[in-house]
Parts: sequence; C-alpha cells; structure tokens
Amino acid sequence: MDRRECILQSLAAGAGLCTGSLLLSGFTEKSSRPHPFSNEEIEQLKQQKEFIQNWLQDLLDSMDEELDLPTKVKHIEGCGRGCFNRFKFKQDIATKGTDNLENLIEAYKRNFEIWKDGDIVHIRYGETSAQCYCPAANYRKSQSNDLHCECTRTTHQTIFETALGRPFKVDILESLRRGGKTCHFAVHVD
Repeated sequence: MDRRECILQSLAAGAGLCTGSLLLSGFTEKSSRPHPFSNEEIEQLKQQKEFIQNWLQDLLDSMDEELDLPTKVKHIEGCGRGCFNRFKFKQDIATKGTDNLENLIEAYKRNFEIWKDGDIVHIRYGETSAQCYCPAANYRKSQSNDLHCECTRTTHQTIFETALGRPFKVDILESLRRGGKTCHFAVHVD
C-alpha cells in the first residue's frame, strides 16, 4: 500500500464508512461513474463530519484543561495502538519483521523512509511532507508541542514491539504539527 492509499484508508476510517466511500469514490482516479450520493446525503455527511470534528476538538480541549501531560500522553498512546490494530498494512509491517530487525526495516521501506544509524532506527515521512497523514489531526490547529504526534509515535513503537517482542523507546525528532517540515521518529534499538 502506498502513501496515497494509506491516506484514503485513513480518511475512510476516520470519518466513517459512508464518508469514506464518498471520499474514495470522489478522489480515486479510476472512478468514472457518477457520484453515488444525492446532494442531501452529501450535506448530511458534511454535517456528520463537522460534528465529529467539533466533538474531537471538545474532547482534546477538555483533556488539555483537566489532565496532566503524562495522563494526556497515555490516553493518546491508546489511539496509536488502536491505529496499529485497525490498519492491516501496519500489522503487515510488523509481521514481515517478526524477530528480525533487518526484515522489519525492509518491510517499512514500502511506506516510509527508514535507515539505521548505530543503535537508532530513523523513520521519516520523506524529506518534506505536504500535510499530516492523520485525518483526525488535519482539521485541528497545530501546536508547538502537539499532543497528536504521540499517537503516531506510539503506532511506530507498537509496530516495533509487536515485531520484535520487546519494549522500545521512540522519540519524536520532528513533526509537521509541531512546526517541522516532515515527521521523523527515532527508535532506540540498543
């Protein structure tokens, strides 16, 4: 699965099956059939999308007001593990790398830039990225210490831990949502 397919699948998962079908039928180049939804259905889907976006913003605002940073990170980490569990291509990376770091790195190469430098494995979303690849994050204002990046960090951590059967520390070196030009993670494999 390439990055475009990943984005389209993420959009489908993030906004529900109907909204995903709408997006997939509207954005795939292979689709030549007329749009399967009426204007009323499209408007209803837009309203549902707006509701979900607002609900998510309210939840995150409430977390910011009520919870300390470690608790917020812990909750967001649950989302990162859930993302791993929802997307087969992420599970496939872990499966192809089972018990072998070099195989894991090879499996990652289909979707990410990845390289090993000493005891650190770098995972990067290209030298530059046009946007965050998570549909849950794209409708929210970025912040200098954006909590959402902990979700992606945890997804990569989960891939490594699932594949290699032990805990790993993963650092966020750079992210779009925190003002960087791409997303770049460092996995400590020592």
